[in-house]
Order: sequence, then C-alpha cells, then structure tokens
Amino acid sequence: MRLRTTSVMAGAAALLTLTGCGAVDMTKQASPFANARGSKSMTLSVQSWVGAQANVAVAQYLLEHELGYRVDTVQVDEVPAWDALSQGRVDAILEDWGHPDQEKRYVEDKKTIAPGGDLGVTGHIGWYVPTYFAKQHPDVTDWKNLDKYAGLMRTAESGGKGQLMDGSPSYVTNDKALVTNLKLNYQVVFAGSEAAQITQMKQFAKEKKPFLTYWYSPQWLFKKVPMTEVKLPAYKEGCDADAAKVACAYPHTPLQKYLNADFAKSGGKAAAFLKKFQWTTEDQNEVSLMIANDKLSAQEAAKKWVDSHASTWHAWLP
Repeated sequence: MRLRTTSVMAGAAALLTLTGCGAVDMTKQASPFANARGSKSMTLSVQSWVGAQANVAVAQYLLEHELGYRVDTVQVDEVPAWDALSQGRVDAILEDWGHPDQEKRYVEDKKTIAPGGDLGVTGHIGWYVPTYFAKQHPDVTDWKNLDKYAGLMRTAESGGKGQLMDGSPSYVTNDKALVTNLKLNYQVVFAGSEAAQITQMKQFAKEKKPFLTYWYSPQWLFKKVPMTEVKLPAYKEGCDADAAKVACAYPHTPLQKYLNADFAKSGGKAAAFLKKFQWTTEDQNEVSLMIANDKLSAQEAAKKWVDSHASTWHAWLP
C-alpha cells in the first residue's frame, strides 16, 4: 500500500536496515538472524506504515516473551520485501496489500514463498476529504464534482491545479493514472512518507482547510481527523489490470501474511504461531494509536495490548 510512520521498532538486539524508493537495494544485506535453521531466532519484515508496525510489534513481543525467540526486524519497501523473503533474508511479511505479480513469481512459479493466511484485517485505499468539508459541500464526495473544488484544493506544490496528496511513491497507488483517465484538474503531490502526510493533514484540519488525499483503512488517524471517502467509479474485477488505463476505485483487500517457504516448513513454533496470528481492525488500530498518537514505543504498545487481550493471543500459540 499502502506508505504508511517513519518510526520503526527494534528490540535491544535488533538490527535495523532501511531501504527506500530510489535507494540502493539493501535487501542483499541479510539479517544475521534470518533463516537461522536450528536456532530460536528469526527476522520479520516491517513496512513503514504504523499498522504494519503494530502487527510486528505484537508478534515480536509474543515470540520473545511467550516462545523464547530472538526476533530481528528489518524495514524494507513493499516490493523489495518479496525479494528478501524469497531469498530467506527475512522470514515473514505480516501485512501485504496485494502484489499479484510478486505472488505469481514467488508463490506459484518459484515456490520460494508460502502463503501465511489472512491477517484478519481488510484494507481499503481510497480518496478522502475531511468530513467538515464534506458536510459543507456534500457533492464533493462524487468524483464527477471534484473539479468544481479544484481551486480550493490548490497548493504551492500542485502547479495551479488541485492537489491530490499521496504519501510515498513506494506505496500501492493508481492515482496518477486515475487523475489522467478521469480527466481531473488535479496534480498528485507526494508528501514522502506516512508521517509527513499525517502532519500535513493534521495541519489542514487544524486550520479547517479543504484537502483531497489518498488514504487507507485501517488507520488510526480517522479517530483524530474524521474523513469521508470520495466515490470513484465502481471497482470491478480486472479494472485495474492495466496500470496505465485504471479508471476505477481501489478494491477492498483482505490483507495477507507470507512466509519464506523453507521457514514455513522448518520454522517450528515460530512459523506455526505466525500462521495462526490473526486479529481485527480494531485490535490493530488500538496498537497503532498507542504508537503513533500516544507516543509509546512499539514494544510498550505491544505489551499494553498483550496484557489486556490474553484471550485473543492465547489462541495463536502452538
């Protein structure tokens, strides 16, 4: 997806590896704990958005405190993470928003990656306006009326057009094609990261300014800045098959987990635990809010959630 805070959790012994759009591919630098057969150590890939961090924080906490593993976390962008997983440089991805090309290559053809099951959370990307603006101008929630408000959405970065704010170019986004194919008077402007996008939206909301943004659920910010989705042309199976011709809404995607194929077979209790790891949107948002809004460390947030949800996570233990 979705890009989504720049803070990344790491335990006392964790090694943090960063990669970014346009950066050198750091996935060739393997974690010392990844694919460590016969030892109780492993590596989880963590994406940059806070929901993904919440997944990893809770999984890491339980793997370490309940199952006695040493867990490393490595931040890798979405597509390079598939390469790292295939190579055994990381053992698991806990939140994938849909990469059919990678799935075909590594799961179906090479068989170096194995499905890890549903995360339990359904993700959805869309275009949103602040609810205070939607209440004043109800017709803005139909994409056909967006040009009517392009002038109000204009910023210094949008070149005289309305601004459609995106997060990171590394996220799943069809927005440039959508703007072109729907013939809208808007310019896609990348904030650069989830954190930067959130900062901008909070500032707009504080000043009660209108804005149009690419955003996604689940996401804790909806509790702080209520937003209303703009209805794009309805999604139909295959309407986004050609990236250059996309002119439809984003789908609702059951988020998936993936494991390195060797780890899935020989990863013991850790692999069994990750396959069982499944929680709700509300669970994820609860941890995300503690990390991003309450400023708890990832491990502090995980512990707080674990302490109050024993009946949920006990079912994940092998």
